[in-house]
Amino acid sequence: MSGAAPLLVIAAGGTGGHMFPAQALAEVMLRRGWRVKLSTDARGARYTGGFPHTVEVEQIASATFARGGILSKLAAPFLICGGILRATVQMMSQRPAAVVGFGGYPTIPALAAARILRRPCMIHEQNGVLGKVNTFFSSRVDRVACGTWPTQLPDGVEGFHVGNPVRASVLERANSPYISPGDYPMSILVIGGSQGARILSDVVPPAIAELPMDVLRNIRVSHQARDEDELRVAQFYADHDIDADVQPFFRDISRRMSEAQLVISRSGASSVADISVIGRPSILIPFAAATGDHQTANARGLVDAGAAILIPEKRLQVDALSKQISNVIEHPDGASRMARAAFSCAMTEAPDRLADMVEELAGMRAET
Repeated sequence: MSGAAPLLVIAAGGTGGHMFPAQALAEVMLRRGWRVKLSTDARGARYTGGFPHTVEVEQIASATFARGGILSKLAAPFLICGGILRATVQMMSQRPAAVVGFGGYPTIPALAAARILRRPCMIHEQNGVLGKVNTFFSSRVDRVACGTWPTQLPDGVEGFHVGNPVRASVLERANSPYISPGDYPMSILVIGGSQGARILSDVVPPAIAELPMDVLRNIRVSHQARDEDELRVAQFYADHDIDADVQPFFRDISRRMSEAQLVISRSGASSVADISVIGRPSILIPFAAATGDHQTANARGLVDAGAAILIPEKRLQVDALSKQISNVIEHPDGASRMARAAFSCAMTEAPDRLADMVEELAGMRAET
């Protein structure tokens, strides 16, 4: 590379499901000598704490038509147009070598500006069903990278399976040695997406409390709960003498997952990728309202491999969940097989494969 380092603009929406794979790509591109700029909104900015400090973070206004009252929905197109104008002006001077969108409404300004200015651009879809914004741009960008395979794509759109990139902190713990359950301290990790899930906070604590006392006395729980649920969940565990750490967000999720004997989780694409790479048994509860039921599709690989137990949200009840937790915790050989099966589904090369695709798009590598 000669002259100034090429610039990559990454655009990602305001959830961990979009931001974590964006962070993973940023980490790889920085190691390869690129400059990286992140375009997001105020919601997404809350998840930038893990990004390398050299990534420039810029908040550009966008909006969704799916939330808020009538005034918010009427204002949405004006906010989006303002964001596109600002992104276009900035991109004219910065001239990025490539623009990558990871989904969510905050990606609209950067991707629209890239098309206006004819900059090389692509999207990465984490789930097996495209989100609304990625669906719109899928026929308008130069490449569509897919995290889950197969991915349902619009007619005429070609997808390239690269996998879901995981952050360096997760890759460092890839295939961590698994300590099978036994008569000693054990950990259960409960995660419901980047901000927890109400139904998991309602059902998981009493399901754990129903475990046999000789098992329960060894259990420590790390439970990710929404802000508004944190105190009541923590109080429930305390009232039942269960050792639990309840927080709205775990910044050391990779460590907690590597130490867990069991993970209970939604099946967002990033969570599934982390579970696979670290290699842990899991009980997955797909979010019932997910677009196209994509969380069930996300879970399918782990379930079919014998690495995970799938419980549809409508069947999530205390007794049923407690029984499945027991099935894992009380059968150490089976739990170890689940851990090995989880890692067999991992795509540890996903960050580099996506980075290769970006460089090919930008003309930095010869097409293969």
